[in-house]
Parts: sequence; structure tokens; C-alpha cells
Amino acid sequence: MKNSLFEAHFKLRSAGTNIRREFLAGVVSYFTIVYIIVVNSVILSEAGIPLDAAIIATIALSAVSCIMIGIWSNTPIILVPGMGINALFAYTMVGSMGLSWQSALGAVFITGVIFVLVAFSRFSNVLSESIPNSLKEAITVGLGLFLIFLGLEKGGLVRSGASTLLALGNLGDPEVIVSVLTLLIGLVLFIKNVPGSFLITIIAGCILALLFGTLNLSGFSFEGVSAGSYKDVFFSMSFLEMDKFEFWVAVFSMSMVIIFENIGLVHGHVNSIDAPERYQKAYRATGVSVLLSGLLGSSPTVATVETAAGVASGGRTGLTAIFTGILFILSVFFIPVIKVIPDSAIAPILIIIGMLMLENIKHLKFNELSESIPAILIISLIPFTYSIADGMAVGFIAYPFLKIFTGKSRDVSWPLYVIAALFLGYFVFQVIG
Repeated sequence: MKNSLFEAHFKLRSAGTNIRREFLAGVVSYFTIVYIIVVNSVILSEAGIPLDAAIIATIALSAVSCIMIGIWSNTPIILVPGMGINALFAYTMVGSMGLSWQSALGAVFITGVIFVLVAFSRFSNVLSESIPNSLKEAITVGLGLFLIFLGLEKGGLVRSGASTLLALGNLGDPEVIVSVLTLLIGLVLFIKNVPGSFLITIIAGCILALLFGTLNLSGFSFEGVSAGSYKDVFFSMSFLEMDKFEFWVAVFSMSMVIIFENIGLVHGHVNSIDAPERYQKAYRATGVSVLLSGLLGSSPTVATVETAAGVASGGRTGLTAIFTGILFILSVFFIPVIKVIPDSAIAPILIIIGMLMLENIKHLKFNELSESIPAILIISLIPFTYSIADGMAVGFIAYPFLKIFTGKSRDVSWPLYVIAALFLGYFVFQVIG
């Protein structure tokens, strides 16, 4: 009976999967993205939100969002607070613009309202159809390179150079050795199609870290987090600073980044499971999740690139996201365990996933320069600027510019002209801000 209920809603058979595989993919997705609990909480705390409250907000938002999108859209997309956008929240909106964290949450809420209005209107399809395939594919490839770079950095395989921007890491460092060995294990397991290869890789990485003495267990205890401070964060968004120009600059910047970043991410994820028809529901769920971000006390969520880990592990339906959401709930009891998972165990997973996403580069038309050059700008600038938004913005501005001056302006839809102008405004606001 239970299986038939699962089958009726999630259509496991037609997706070529089963409950066990979806559970395993959910576990892999969780362990690949669980670092966000600690990282996002620390960034939110630097904006003034109490650390324990930030931890609870991150867990609550991630759990609710994953379960919601799993049920609503039947996709394995993982929704968690986005890296980069949380830095915009803490360091730009609060740090540079001078907004209180309560007002910053108010800006997040308004961004969510704008997102929902776009997602639930025909404008969503207009936006999606107006973006050329070359730019969509470029976003996926750029995100892949970004993941590879993040993995190399987290694993210590690249570092700041003495006379160059980047240099090879110290190959004699035990943490780097563990990262390399874990990466080799992960590659072999993945190439051989070993079930649960990513999860096994993470466990192997933890064991290697323990053997090499790089697993930091100092201060390990099962003390929980204090929930008392969260009552001052939940539904604490403020609109008292709406009369400030900085408030609306923050709303504009965040809306630009979050709406278009998620268009690219959601498109990439539904295409990776050969289910483009699920795009609309997934995108709408993502919009509602951003709305919830302001209510629950966090920077906005994104359809994280780490979703690819669950997909690569066999996740094809919303059950993957639901299992991940449930594990986020259980995270409340295992924060100390999560904190000791070393970067050297996670970094190889990010590298492998990034490699897989590079496959989309074969869809680019390199013989048509007005198509390929904007795509190449996106692909290169996303990792090189360490910003998904900035990389996308340059490519979206360059595309209509090149089309106009090569006599192909009719190839550009009017919404893309508007998008390019808005992205140009995004840069102007950064300069004058």
C-alpha cells in the first residue's frame, strides 16, 4: 500500500528508480551540502544574528524547503541558503550599506515576493524562453568550473601564490595528501559505477583524515544548540528602513541575482533528470522558498549546484529532496558530528560533480562567435570572479551587445534586452554604492 502511494505521486518506475535508491541519493545530497549549516550560520552571525539562532534558521529553512520542493515538483532539487548570496546579505547589505540585519531580512522577504510574482505569472515562461540555449548551457558549465575550483580550494590543492594569483598547494601537507587520496578513491568508485560511490568516498575521506591525524576532534561533545535566541530571529524582519535608497538597492541587487541564478540552476537540474516539464513547479517552489527565507531568518535559498551529487547517485524524484530535508531536521541532534567532517572528505565530491557538469560545453556553437563569446565569458568569469551573479551578468550584457554590432539584433528577444539593461544597472549600483 505504501509503495503504491509513493508510486502514485512520485512515479518511481517511470523515472527508473526506487525508494532505496532515492534514499541513498538523499543521504549523499545531505552529506555533500551539510557544510552549509556551519558556513551559512557563521556568515549570518557576522551580520549580527546570534550564532545558535542562525544555525536553527539554516536547518529549519533547508529542511522545509527541501521537503516542499520534493512534494510539490517531484524533483531531487536541494534548496538551501546560497553561497555568495549570503555574503551579499552579510557583508554588503548589512556591512557596506549599513542596514540592520532585521531590515536585511525585510529586503529578503520583498525579494521573495517579487520572485513569487514572477514565478507564478506568464512572465516566468517569457524569461525562460528569452534566454538563449548558449547562455543556459554556459551557466551550467560555469557552475561546474566553480565547483571544481571550490573543491580544489577546500582540499588545499590550490592556494594563493607568492607571485601569482593561484599556485599548487603544498603536496606534502597531510590534509592535501588526504584530499588527493580521497579524490582518487572517488574517481575510481564513480567510474566503476559503484552504488553510493559519493557516500563511500566521504566515509573513506573521514577514515583517511583520522589515520593521517587531520581529523580535528578537539572539543567534540554532544551538547546541543540553544534554541532560546531563535525566538528573536523568527519573523523578525523589519521594514523601518524602507525609506532608505540603500534598502531598495539591496532589494534590486538580490532580486536580480536570485531570480536569474535560479532560472539557470533549476533548468540545469530538471534537464539533468530528463524532466524539463517539471521546471515550472520547481521554479515556483524555489520562489516560495525565498519568501520563507525572510520569515525564518536567513539569507535566500538557491537550487544548489550540489543537487548534482544526488542526481549522480541515482536521485530522480522528489523523494531524494524529501529524505535530504528529513536529515536536515535530524541535524539538530548531530551538529557536533557535522562539524568534524573535514573539507578533505567533501572537496573531492565537489571536484567530481564539477567535472560532470563540464559535459554541457559540447552543446555550444563555437563556430558562431556572437553565441560562443558571451557563453565563454560566463564560463570563465563565474569561477574567476568567485561570483555566479557577476559571471552571468557579464555574459548577459555581452550577448545583445555583440548581436547588435554584428547585424543580428533580431536574434535577441526584447526581454533579454531588458535583462541585460538590468544587469548593467546591477553593476552601476555596485559602483555608486
